Amino acid sequence: MTDPEPQSAPETREVSRLTAILLAVAALAWTAGMLASARAKITSWADAAMEVTSTAYALPGAVSAAVVAGAALPLLALTLLSVRRPLGATTRFALGTGTGLLVGVLCAIPVVTINTDGTIYAAVGGTVAAAATIGGALAGLRIPPVIAAAGWATLGVFVVGLVLNEQFVQDPVLDLLGNDTTEAAAHANQYFAYGQATLSGVAAGLIVFAVLRRAGRRAGADLRWPLYLTAGAGPGVLAVIAEILTRTAGAQVLDLAGKVSELEKSVQQILSTNRLNSALIVLFVGAFTAMVSVGRTISPTDDEEEDEPAPAARSDTPDTAPAVAAVPARGPEDTPAASTKAEPDSVDGERPAGAAAGGERS
Repeated sequence: MTDPEPQSAPETREVSRLTAILLAVAALAWTAGMLASARAKITSWADAAMEVTSTAYALPGAVSAAVVAGAALPLLALTLLSVRRPLGATTRFALGTGTGLLVGVLCAIPVVTINTDGTIYAAVGGTVAAAATIGGALAGLRIPPVIAAAGWATLGVFVVGLVLNEQFVQDPVLDLLGNDTTEAAAHANQYFAYGQATLSGVAAGLIVFAVLRRAGRRAGADLRWPLYLTAGAGPGVLAVIAEILTRTAGAQVLDLAGKVSELEKSVQQILSTNRLNSALIVLFVGAFTAMVSVGRTISPTDDEEEDEPAPAARSDTPDTAPAVAAVPARGPEDTPAASTKAEPDSVDGERPAGAAAGGERS
């Protein structure tokens, strides 16, 4: 008989339409805000050098947002399409990738249209489109709850970064860490970045735990703990992907920014290193937090029950016959009367006394 477990596994079930809609709206709003902010900063400079520098600063944030939007919108499309009939793995992956590419093209339009004469904005638009396409391919995997949890956690990381980078929050912390000299300010900013990445990872792990627990209740079965680990690492993985795309597909932008001055080149290298380190911190801290959170909910009673000996079988079960039934039934020859009648002669051939007396009477 065919095992239906893969079809009914909780991690393969679609997320609710409300969850997919809210995630898509939030991701689209965040991406639109990042692209609008990048376009406004780039076009605000009349100097070409400052325009290139602003583009290099805006590129990583736009790419990170595009990855999330490229995953959230295809996830919504796949959720709506799966209402009528389940989608196969190949069909799902193809639809997710295609939808992600479409989202990438839409995200690239605000950047490419800044200036169509040069190649720098075409490179930025291509990088953004590639990021969204990768997000769509990830959404095509048959783990919708994990993708949704990673998407919500990534948005949570964005919010934590937005709050901590506000001046009224950042300045007191930098002063506390030591911001007197140039060298001290550099160390303070580095410590602040690592602390922000750690808090972002903790927030990501907790968000993943909450989302996947809710998905498990909806499916009627808890998800396996490796899925919590994977989703907790999701925001960090997406950040690493965004940084790789920034360094490769967007290398032209970073190179042009580095040619403005040696100082700008050093700044771009430092920022790139800090982004990668922060992404790795978010990856490991998020995965660890999610794993610890789900580990605290696992009860040890299941293991204890396995170690307990099995109860003794009842005497009235068919496998074990009653003790009295094991004794063979007595035949007529085993009764006392029969044994008296069939009592054998003595060894020396003499008849028993009772029998001899009876014979003499006769």
